[in-house]
Amino acid sequence: MRDSPGKTPIWKAIADALRSDLAEGRYSPDDKLPTEAALADRFGVNRHTVRHGISVLVEEGLLRTRRGAGAFVTATPTDYPIGNRVRFHENLIAAGRRPEKRVLALDERAATAGEAQALQIEAGDPVCAYHGLSLADGQPIAVFESLFPLARLLGITAALQDTSSVTEALSVAGVADYTRASTRLTAVRATATHALLLHVAEGDPLLRSSSVNQCERGLPVEYGRTWFAGDRVTLTLEA
Repeated sequence: MRDSPGKTPIWKAIADALRSDLAEGRYSPDDKLPTEAALADRFGVNRHTVRHGISVLVEEGLLRTRRGAGAFVTATPTDYPIGNRVRFHENLIAAGRRPEKRVLALDERAATAGEAQALQIEAGDPVCAYHGLSLADGQPIAVFESLFPLARLLGITAALQDTSSVTEALSVAGVADYTRASTRLTAVRATATHALLLHVAEGDPLLRSSSVNQCERGLPVEYGRTWFAGDRVTLTLEA
C-alpha cells in the first residue's frame, strides 16, 4: 500500500481505522493493541507506517506507548446521554469521567434572526453569548456556544462570570429548573478553529448538536450549539 497523489496518506488511514476501533468499543482503557507486526499484516504495510499512525493517536491522548511493551489504550469514548434533562457535569460523573469546562469568551450582543427564533425573542434583542470548551479527564471533547436572552434572565452574564456551570447561573437568574425542549444532530467537518481547540485535524468529522432548553413555564432560556469530537463521545438518546 502506497500513498497516491490526492489520496489519504496510508498512515492517516491507519490512524482513522484504529480511532474507529476505539470509538466502537473494541478496546477498553489499559487494553493492549495488537503488535506492530500484526497491524502491519492487517493493513498490508510496513511497521514504520503503522508506527506513524499510532503516533497520531498518542498525540491525541487516545493511546500511550511503552518501550518494548507496545501501545495501550488511554481513553475510550465518553457516554453522553441526550434526553429531557441534560447536565454536563452529571453526565460525565455518571460515566466515571472527570468533567471540566473552560470559558473561552463571554459577551453580550444582538441576536441573529435564527437565534431569536429559537429563543422566541425578536431579532436584535440582546443575548449573552457563552463560548467554552468541555473536557473529560483533561481531554477536550466538545466546543460549545450557549445563548441566553438577557431580558428573560436578569443577571445571567454576571452569574456566568462567577461560575462555569449553566445550571448554577440559571438558578441565580431565577430559573430553578429547566428541561430540554429540542435537540438536532448534524454531522459536520472540523473548521480550523475547532480543530485547534479539540486537538483534531481540520476536516475531521464532528457531531454538531443544536438544542433549546426551557424553564418550567415553557419559555426558552438557552439556545446551545455544541461541536463534539466524533471519536471521543458516544451520544445516547434517552426517552
